[in-house]
Amino acid sequence: MSEMLKQSKSIILTGAQREKMRAAGRANAALLDFIRPKVVAGVTTDQIDRWIYQWTMDHGYRPATLGYQGYSKSCCTSINDVICHGIPGPYELRDGDIVNIDVTTIVDGWHGDQSETVLIGSVSDEKIAVTQCAFDCLWLAIDAITPGCPVSVIGETIVAEAHRRGFSVVREYVGHGLGRSFHQDPSIPHFPNRQSRVDRLFPGVTFTIEPMINAGSRFTRLDKGDGWTVRTKDGKPSAQFEHSVLMTEDGPEILTPTEHGPKKGHIFSNPSNVG
Repeated sequence: MSEMLKQSKSIILTGAQREKMRAAGRANAALLDFIRPKVVAGVTTDQIDRWIYQWTMDHGYRPATLGYQGYSKSCCTSINDVICHGIPGPYELRDGDIVNIDVTTIVDGWHGDQSETVLIGSVSDEKIAVTQCAFDCLWLAIDAITPGCPVSVIGETIVAEAHRRGFSVVREYVGHGLGRSFHQDPSIPHFPNRQSRVDRLFPGVTFTIEPMINAGSRFTRLDKGDGWTVRTKDGKPSAQFEHSVLMTEDGPEILTPTEHGPKKGHIFSNPSNVG
């Protein structure tokens, strides 16, 4: 008997609720603008976490990850072959690393969520290429969606572009609905599946798009020691970018635009290649 698939129970926000999400997104983007210049060689990921915690508390907000399902830090710092959920600690960032900084801020009960991959000094061509692919895939997906479209448009767009460049798309970890809850319907996979062809992005739905792109195979392994850190199975680098998005009657609205971060069309390169 064939499996019956149902439309996910996505929450449709009212006008006032949309303004709450916009405020949460603006705060989270400001946090990322604050921390980005501090993400440099010689800094420990634990120091990055402390700066994020202090900024968040000083502004009267709360870091969503702190205490979430037992997670002990205020952000995720995923370095090189770490795909996601890297736990800040004593590791000092080094020239040649790439690190994804993932922050989520609770503002008046609403969540803003986003991440960026940062190049530390001069990095390999492979790391630049996979970072560029993750960034471009995010923007291509945002540009592809329209009011009421199937969620699968996101995955179809991302998979096509990543595979065209010779990279792979992680399947075990996906984007998600966002609002008063950190994670809610609809699920936003970065590859098309049966459920994503059923679920639709109606006006008023808020969600994240956060493609995780691997330089090698798409397969992952979970660090059993901490139960959080997810690495590429083959040890190849991985990169990710994320925005919170509100689908409006006129199309997607990015809720987490930064003032100083990379904009659509940005080209990543080593410092010696700039200019």
